[in-house]
Amino acid sequence: MPWALIAILVVVWALSFIVFKVSGALIHLLLLAAAAILIYRLVTGRSAV
Repeated sequence: MPWALIAILVVVWALSFIVFKVSGALIHLLLLAAAAILIYRLVTGRSAV
């Protein structure tokens, strides 16, 4: 589930950055959230159930 959330956040970030040419704080917060989830999952070493 977290990997799907990471993928969704990155895709939404990329689409809104490329398609809408918006470089606001919200887009970067989405990327930051995806990176934070990814780092947390890698550090804790938890596997998806």
